Amino acid sequence: VPKEKDHTPFVQIRMKKQPFVSIICVTYNAASCISGCIDSIIEQRCADDVELIIIDGNSTDGTQEILKRYGDRIAFWKSEPDEGIYDAMNKALEYIHGQWVYFIGADDRLLSDFSTFVENELKDQHKVYYANVLWEGIKSRGFVSDYEQAKGGIFHQAIIYPASVFKKYRYNTKYKVSADYALNMQLHRDKSYEFEYREYIIAYFNNTGVSSYGEDEVFLRDKRKLIMENFGIVVRFRYNFRIIKHKLRKKRIRPNNN
Repeated sequence: VPKEKDHTPFVQIRMKKQPFVSIICVTYNAASCISGCIDSIIEQRCADDVELIIIDGNSTDGTQEILKRYGDRIAFWKSEPDEGIYDAMNKALEYIHGQWVYFIGADDRLLSDFSTFVENELKDQHKVYYANVLWEGIKSRGFVSDYEQAKGGIFHQAIIYPASVFKKYRYNTKYKVSADYALNMQLHRDKSYEFEYREYIIAYFNNTGVSSYGEDEVFLRDKRKLIMENFGIVVRFRYNFRIIKHKLRKKRIRPNNN
């Protein structure tokens, strides 16, 4: 009688000293770019204080073979089907050991400022530190006010979170593109934490990842409610006024077909 096929997911674990930062990368059919991402991490000056955790969505394009070649440069990785990028990120959070947590896309790259940021700035576990990314050759997006955070959010690749955040929160997987945006809204309301900006450019952001999937319709339907819950009536009023002004402007410039 032939043996039943083993469907156990591939898992690789490397034990090392207690890491300072856990870097999470989730992948799916990322063979064309994942090596560049990993290289940018292991070449960091602070690499010995970092653990890299990769959750792969059962890639079929050679991604798994590439991950195997990196051997013990990856602290933990496994490959199995998932329900989207934020489901994979939530899975990865079960394996972190660092005091701080950073998320990077398979098509993104760390820059040398990342090490300086880690070495000099991560001091207060009640701070959510954020910096800048390089996006289409431009430094983006600087200090983000409360209103700007409510309106447009902060680049996920610009933020380093205290690990305690993920003892309280997980990504809401009903938001397929904007769950990180929604999480940051919750953190804004949570008085245990404060967002703190620093002037570094820590990553090259490639917008061919989840941000290229289009608008998150579920998030957009919930956005006004989330702004009210997490930022209060003043920011909600300002946001609503902006929406109304935008609609009126569009109405004024609409061509007259009569």
